[in-house]
Amino acid sequence: MEKKFNFLKEAISTVKTSGTLIPSSRFLAEKMLKHIDFKKAKLIVELGSGNGAITKRILNKMNSETKLICFEINETFYNELLKIDHSQITVLKASAENVIQEINKLGYTEADYIVSGLPLSIIPKKISENILVESHKALKKEGYFVQFQYSLDYYKRLKNIFKKENVSLNFEPINFPPAFIYSCIKK
Repeated sequence: MEKKFNFLKEAISTVKTSGTLIPSSRFLAEKMLKHIDFKKAKLIVELGSGNGAITKRILNKMNSETKLICFEINETFYNELLKIDHSQITVLKASAENVIQEINKLGYTEADYIVSGLPLSIIPKKISENILVESHKALKKEGYFVQFQYSLDYYKRLKNIFKKENVSLNFEPINFPPAFIYSCIKK
């Protein structure tokens, strides 16, 4: 209960950058992760990890060879993520705009999957566009980018970056607020 209160307290004070007041539901997390082949994934990147609601589900499903790199710029959430005791996670206090540069520093050239909870609609447009373009570049061929949002604002933008036929839309009503899930494959 204390963790939920701390999340709410931090979310209220930073709602303009966190984009939500409540952590993601397990239903949303499961839909976000349904395209990930956890047996074959070498590198999974999570953008905007928040308090780790989705992060922990990823860690529970990963094989022993997979690495998870989390990007979180909110100081409180970053410090909360650092408390996760798992040998396969690296938590970075870095902007998702620098995803390629940061994974390169860690010895990787591409990601198999990128899972994003970034509140793109409230991030300045130029920055959100840079994040999406960089995420596309960071993915291996046939890699997936999965993003949840509370609106359809980014559906068209993602179709422009990943090509219309490579973007699918899903919806999770059992989340507060209900969320749209964009699944994009790099061809």
